Amino acid sequence: MSLFPLVLLVAAVAGVTLSALRDGARTRAALRASVRSGRGLLPGLLAVLAGVGLTMAAIPPAGVAALFQSRGTAGFFLLATLGALMTIPGPVAYPLAGSLHRMGASLPALASFLTTLTMVGALTAPMEIAAFGRRFTLLRQSLSLILALLVGALMGGLL
Repeated sequence: MSLFPLVLLVAAVAGVTLSALRDGARTRAALRASVRSGRGLLPGLLAVLAGVGLTMAAIPPAGVAALFQSRGTAGFFLLATLGALMTIPGPVAYPLAGSLHRMGASLPALASFLTTLTMVGALTAPMEIAAFGRRFTLLRQSLSLILALLVGALMGGLL
C-alpha cells in the first residue's frame, strides 16, 4: 500500500474523531446518512462494475488492439464514444493508455478516449442523476464530452 491512501485514511479518521468530540449526535446522524446514501448507490455501482467486467472478458485482446489502432476521424469518434460509455479513475486509466499506446493506438484517438474515459460516463449517469439531479448531470456530461473531443482534436493538430 502506498503512502497517499494511508494519509487520506488517517485524515478521514481524524476528521470524524474531531467531529465526534465536538458533537457526537450530529456525527452519528451524518454517518448514518452516509451509510444510507452508500447503500442506495451500491446496486448501480455493482451493475456498472459487472457490465464493464463482462465486456472486458468477452472481447479478446486482439480485438482491443485492432480497435485502438483505428486511424482517422472514424477511429477518433469511435474511441471517444467508447470512452464516454464508461468511467474509470485516472490511476487506472493512465496506465491503460500507456499500454494502448505501446500497442499502436494513435495519440489523438487515445487522447479523446482517455479524456472521455475519465470525464464522461454514460453508464454511471443514472447514479449521478440520483445524486445530483438530471439538469446538473446532463450539463456536466455534455460539457465534458465537448471538452474531451476538443482536447483530442487539439492533440491531433499539435502532433
